[in-house]
Amino acid sequence: MDIWEWLQKLDLGQYAEAFAANDVTVDLLPSLTEDDLKELGVQSLGHRKKILAAIHEARGAGVTVPEIAPGDDASPDAPAGDRDDSERRQVTALFADVVSYTEFGRSHETEDIHRFLSRYFDIVDTIIGRHGGHVDKHIGDCVMAVFGAPVSHSNDAERAVRAAIEIHEALNELKKDFDRFGGVHIGIASGQVVASGLGSALHQEYTVTGDSVNLASRLTDEAKPGETLISGAVHRDLRNILRCARPRRLRVKGFADPVKAYPLIGMRSSPQRHAFVGRKSEIEQWRGIVKACTHSGYGGAVLVRGEAGIGKTALVEEFQRDARRRGFDCHTGLVLDFGTKTDQDAIASLVRSIIGVAADAGDDETSAALAGFAGSVGVAADDLPYINDILGLPQPAETRALYEAMDNATRVMGMRAAVANLINLASKAKPLVIVVEDVHWADHAMLDYLASISSVVTQGPALLVMTTRIEGDPLDKEWRSQIAGCPLLTIDVGPMRTQDARHFAEMYQETSDELTARCVERAAGNPLFLEQLLRHAQEQASQAIPGSIQSIVQARVDLLSAKNRDALQAAAVLGQRFTLDALRFLLDIPDYSCEDLISQFLVRPLGDVYLFNHALIRDSIYDAVLRTKRKRLHLAAAEWYEDDDLALKAEHLERAEDPGAAQAYLEASK
Repeated sequence: MDIWEWLQKLDLGQYAEAFAANDVTVDLLPSLTEDDLKELGVQSLGHRKKILAAIHEARGAGVTVPEIAPGDDASPDAPAGDRDDSERRQVTALFADVVSYTEFGRSHETEDIHRFLSRYFDIVDTIIGRHGGHVDKHIGDCVMAVFGAPVSHSNDAERAVRAAIEIHEALNELKKDFDRFGGVHIGIASGQVVASGLGSALHQEYTVTGDSVNLASRLTDEAKPGETLISGAVHRDLRNILRCARPRRLRVKGFADPVKAYPLIGMRSSPQRHAFVGRKSEIEQWRGIVKACTHSGYGGAVLVRGEAGIGKTALVEEFQRDARRRGFDCHTGLVLDFGTKTDQDAIASLVRSIIGVAADAGDDETSAALAGFAGSVGVAADDLPYINDILGLPQPAETRALYEAMDNATRVMGMRAAVANLINLASKAKPLVIVVEDVHWADHAMLDYLASISSVVTQGPALLVMTTRIEGDPLDKEWRSQIAGCPLLTIDVGPMRTQDARHFAEMYQETSDELTARCVERAAGNPLFLEQLLRHAQEQASQAIPGSIQSIVQARVDLLSAKNRDALQAAAVLGQRFTLDALRFLLDIPDYSCEDLISQFLVRPLGDVYLFNHALIRDSIYDAVLRTKRKRLHLAAAEWYEDDDLALKAEHLERAEDPGAAQAYLEASK
């Protein structure tokens, strides 16, 4: 019996991966304490007691079983953590724990505690889900959530932080009914984990295991009431958009060195960005558009399109700076696929900006701003109920009954027309630039709004600027047919020139010239990749790919079917360049086609071979393949090159940790 089988007999096989990852072998079981089990991720009190009781029973019976050597991989019927459905993923873990719950529980009746927990879990779980997170489990009064598994969104750390801020705000409502409720403390940490369905044949549960999960739990314990502590990795990735207090160096159980934890204050109203460099041809295109709009008095639409991290936002911000210098007002709305309330979506944000009221303004202030703006530019009275609805304002008594009697289709059409009229009136007072970012997240309703705005900007000095990713661009032929009368210029943003990338990298003075040059080469013109490589430059020996880059790639891979994900991992094992025949051999799918990988801009054909679109895409995917699967694929690749390329055969055997690698290298050298 091995440790996997031992845990399976207890119906606790979900912890096998954590035991193996921490080199806990069967002969070490008698020395385990309850604190050790907590450190291994066994958060449930019942599970800890069950394991300790079984250890005591086994010790009394003198049971001994074979040891699993550190680093060994499991057999084909291995635990879920080593099966092919398991994968390494970059995630952000969040733990939210009630402050002094034991004392709180003693001061309330059992029935009240049940009522409290029901409301508490409902609030926290709803917020986590709205921000795209996955509630992994409830551990007593603690909520464990994961952002980035089973689905990644490329900005999971930001989602987790925004969720934490909203959780603190929302739980303040509970203090009205439970006066001794002291709020929660929250810990957030990012890192690579193993994600899979763990458990026994009778019960499977999707979960994650890894140091970042343990660290988030420990940071929760260290956080003060009402405080969120974030790990150094989260702060490093988000420091441009976060406000944090001075970091604290903490001695955290399970970590040899002190860890740096940052008390979260909130989000920056204006993210810190570096000086804009390069993109001269795109800027010249923009200046020509602005000049034409100014001279003719009529505008149009511009679509800025490119892959994640290529610099679309920075380019559009430069467009806005240029437009303001030329006398334009600029208003921005951001399309989000998570955590957005109805009265704070992209359209509501644009309307608030146009009428000159802050996003967090109350109803009275917003109503006053709308009334003032409507009087100054002449907004029609018939449009005001629709604008009120968009802004989440209560309807005046004289229009409420009529508005509520409308069917939904009439309201929707009225709101679109009201927004278009508002923009048209505002542009006659002063030229406008309307920016809508991340259109790839837009739903049908948002796309209809954009079509209406595209039509109205041709009636006055106004420009609509939209950004989207190439692989998710929803502005298809059908949408473009709705704006047939509006000129639409598409600017496809490509990689930065090497000279511009070097100039960009000069802002990171802490890196050596050699290291900077290496980062510039690896980034291959992607500004975000370059920034993250430079930011993590001192850690490259311990982590080949920054977590932020892994998340971006992971989000694109998650859009693929299981078969295509397997194909992408097999291709990554073959290398940056691969042939379709070799890939089909590794997959054992004779008719496999790369079309889906090409459509998601992950690989591209080049003659009779295929290339990954970016070396860091390949490296990120390769890094996510579990060791067992990676070794198996390398062995298959070695077999493929058996009679074709002895050197490549030897390289794959070496990566598979096969003892025959040395002999293969010897044969290749002859």
